[in-house]
Amino acid sequence: MTQRERMEQGLIYDPADPDLTEEQKAALQLQNEYNASGPYEHKKRQALLKQMLGECGEGCYLEPPFRANWGGRHLFLKNNVYANFGLTLVDDANIYVGNNVMFGPNVVLTTANHPIDRTLRIRGYQYAKDIVIEDNVWIGANVVVLPGVRISEGSVIGAGSVVSRDIPAGVVAMGIPCRVLRPISEEDSIYFDHGRRIDWDELKRHDSSL
Repeated sequence: MTQRERMEQGLIYDPADPDLTEEQKAALQLQNEYNASGPYEHKKRQALLKQMLGECGEGCYLEPPFRANWGGRHLFLKNNVYANFGLTLVDDANIYVGNNVMFGPNVVLTTANHPIDRTLRIRGYQYAKDIVIEDNVWIGANVVVLPGVRISEGSVIGAGSVVSRDIPAGVVAMGIPCRVLRPISEEDSIYFDHGRRIDWDELKRHDSSL
């Protein structure tokens, strides 16, 4: 079994394997080009995202700097995904992101882990597990999502959280470790900030799609 096959199957593997590191070079070159692009080079950035990522749907945008140790090759985005500055991926396994997902600044998604056994760890061995983020999720600033986690549809992760376990659909969750705080309810369609009411009529005058 090759080291890539071991990596893809979630087994312990050697990330310094020459075949793997050779694969990474081209991906990282594209990443560097993306981060060096100008703020108004939108067409160039969109074209680079299509080359860099495993999948890039319509309306996706990652604010530079964007960092991934596989250059995003194992990142799969559906439509209308937005990431603020400093999205960082340890993308040795796949990261699947659904439609209409937002990432705050400096979010970290890490699929890789190291064995507790020091003999293996000293030699740099690791293993990796997929991360899945479903549709309509919002992940706040400085959140860390750990290997193997699934964040289900419509949930919101509060800033600064460390997500070490699966999060169910339709909840607000936060903390270290991240825990469910409350369900998202009808009240969230009435108030937007500590009792401040959403003026739907005013918003609809400016946005006919609401």
